Amino acid sequence: MLDILQKMMNCQFMEIKCATSIFEALSSESRLEVFRLLVKHAPDGLVAGEIARQLDIPSTNLSFHLKALLHSRLINMEKEGRFWRYRANIPLMLETIAYLTAECCSGKPEQCQAYRTESSVASEFLPTFCEDKKS
Repeated sequence: MLDILQKMMNCQFMEIKCATSIFEALSSESRLEVFRLLVKHAPDGLVAGEIARQLDIPSTNLSFHLKALLHSRLINMEKEGRFWRYRANIPLMLETIAYLTAECCSGKPEQCQAYRTESSVASEFLPTFCEDKKS
């Protein structure tokens, strides 16, 4: 867990092209639903038929959406017998969150804390960048 937090605090690893690809992939309601479902079922993931059934997406449409998510690297797939199992790339999801929040507050932790108070996100889900700047 500490390794992930340290990595999140050093956001030099994500390039804008990677971030753009991720945001393009998630700009579809169906792809966002697929990704969130796979995050929910991490680390085991789901086979395509189960994804289609749970989200009520026709298999042909699902294939299109899975391809876009694979291209963005947000999901991975692995052959399992005659099926393909899809899994969310959780480290990349965390890197994306870190990329979005890395420059938050520009050294003004009091402003960051005000935003946190306004947010409906539980504090345990937020990075500690701004709090670390206080010390």
